[in-house]
Amino acid sequence: MRTAENTRLSLEEISFYKNNGYLLTDRPLFSEKKFKRLFDIFEEHLNNRGNLRPDELDVPHMKDARLFEFLMAPEILDIVEGLIGPDIGLWSSHFICKEPRTGKKTPWHEDSAYWNGRFNRFDNIVTLWLAIDESVKENGCMGVIPGSHHNGFSEYEKMDTDHSIFNIEIKKSAVDENQVVWFELKQNHYSLHDCRIIHGANPNTSDKRRTGYTMRYFNTDLVMNQQHPDNLHHKVYHCRGENRGNNPLIFL
Repeated sequence: MRTAENTRLSLEEISFYKNNGYLLTDRPLFSEKKFKRLFDIFEEHLNNRGNLRPDELDVPHMKDARLFEFLMAPEILDIVEGLIGPDIGLWSSHFICKEPRTGKKTPWHEDSAYWNGRFNRFDNIVTLWLAIDESVKENGCMGVIPGSHHNGFSEYEKMDTDHSIFNIEIKKSAVDENQVVWFELKQNHYSLHDCRIIHGANPNTSDKRRTGYTMRYFNTDLVMNQQHPDNLHHKVYHCRGENRGNNPLIFL
């Protein structure tokens, strides 16, 4: 099933993404009714998280099949197909919530650096970041360094884990924050970014919560290293097209 033509990315938008490594469309993703269902599911996960921090709600779809209504939605897959092609696998998803005044910094990083060794290459992996809450500079919206997806892996250094989500970050000398494009998003609006782009977010210093749902997809001609320890129990799902890399996709 495909969506209407006007919901897909234009050729100009696709070209911009390829050149810059990100895209902002200023369009809502789901209908109001469908988004409300997703919002309510997130609130359930947040309220039932136990000892997890609000930013640790990783791969929730592996425990809650209701999320596949959204992860496999034609509204998303038609967008993704324009960027990585028709053979699509679901790599992961993650609710990332920064509570008011306490949400931590997300240091400058490339997603691909944390996945090094898990794929044979890292082109054609895209993240759709959906704003569950409004996301602005004051509550710690994400920012990217345009074009940095062309540069390969950066050098990293250790950092103070009391003030950030990760324990390493790209060396400060390698990041020119004057170049940052900040992703300010209305609720139910979305951004797209290449897994190789340098990105991060400041802490939430506002009185407003900031939550995003990251949905990550890969072209299935990429090959997962099935012997990598982080891949042994990681589930990937068939979304659309053929499994050209003979990956261990789960068909729903």
